[in-house]
Amino acid sequence: MAAGLITSACGSSDRSSEERSPAEPQEAPQPDGAADFLADAPELVIGVVLPETGSLSFLYPPESTGVRLGVEDVRAAGGRVEILVGDSGTDPDIAIESVNRLLGEGAHAIIGAAASGVSQGIIQTLYESQIAQCAASNTSAAFSTQQNAEFFFRTVTTTRADAPVIADNIARGGGTNVAILARGDDWGQSLSELLAESLEELNVASEVVVFSQDAVNFQDVADSVHSMGADTVVILAFAEGAQIVRSLLEAGVPPSAMHGGAGMFDVGFPSIVSPGNPELLDGFTVYAASGSIEFNERLSELVGGNVVFGGQAYDCVVVLALASLAAGTTEGPDILAEVQNVTRYGTKCFDYGECAALMAQGVDIDYDGVSGPLDLDEVGDISVGRFGVAQVRDGAFQVIRIQDIDVPQ
Repeated sequence: MAAGLITSACGSSDRSSEERSPAEPQEAPQPDGAADFLADAPELVIGVVLPETGSLSFLYPPESTGVRLGVEDVRAAGGRVEILVGDSGTDPDIAIESVNRLLGEGAHAIIGAAASGVSQGIIQTLYESQIAQCAASNTSAAFSTQQNAEFFFRTVTTTRADAPVIADNIARGGGTNVAILARGDDWGQSLSELLAESLEELNVASEVVVFSQDAVNFQDVADSVHSMGADTVVILAFAEGAQIVRSLLEAGVPPSAMHGGAGMFDVGFPSIVSPGNPELLDGFTVYAASGSIEFNERLSELVGGNVVFGGQAYDCVVVLALASLAAGTTEGPDILAEVQNVTRYGTKCFDYGECAALMAQGVDIDYDGVSGPLDLDEVGDISVGRFGVAQVRDGAFQVIRIQDIDVPQ
């Protein structure tokens, strides 16, 4: 997503914006004692477990850079935070090896993994170790209710919020018979089920087709779409989505009838599907969580366009740092006890420095991040999130709408 396209294409918002964007850090007034308050805070060490390799590696630049920017801003404001880095791939075995190494090196909290299914492979270890885990791109609804998610929270909307946005866009576009192609993992199955329910509420027929992400080809998936007589196709895939789209194009499905989930929100996706002729995919629509316009522009300059989940990763850093500061410790249970407190009900603040200055005065804070107001609830889900809808135009993704949405409870 090019920064210029984001600026020119941004449309309506479901919620009114604040007077000042959190992507525009301003010097907060430093009251007496603020510097000492920050200097006395414990140093928080965050382990970062993101996909340097694997089928979601396109998410590594925006998420890892979002983390880095968060750390830089916290430090610039006087905060004490360090990061350790490990690869998650899209493989729970790779991720758990990295987690164990990072914990052994002294990590007090973990950011990651990128995929819900991979986080499911590390969450038990973090639960048993009582280590706070913040996910910037885990949207599976399963985390909201499972027992071992006590130390898990996220800065991204869940599939409960994503599904209605996708369903509404399809219904408004005239879709009446939808094929939902879902990879057979935690994220794909969770979102496909909720999407089918959301479409039913809008009187739109649908059928879910679960596929194996390890399949050699996806001709049978395209055949299923043809046999359904579907007029709209939703593809919930990662890197294998390019091959699925090619099969659908060969079967005569137009790009304007295709919708993709966040796992396909790769700035290079049109060229991957059709090297040398990315315009072939014009009309294809994709959905994912977004940062604010201003933060996306800042991030885009560093990563060359793909900013998906970068704002959410940035906010993981800030929320963990503020929660640790409020707790006065790096212990997981104490950090988790403050996560909700620093994002709800108090005085609004928009960056670490401003929030920390208020805390030094004994003021309860409500951090509104670059990924939206957050408002984390008791199970670690955000109550309000920022969502982006993009479409391929002239061979490149162009954001057509960024909106703040209330997450259904």
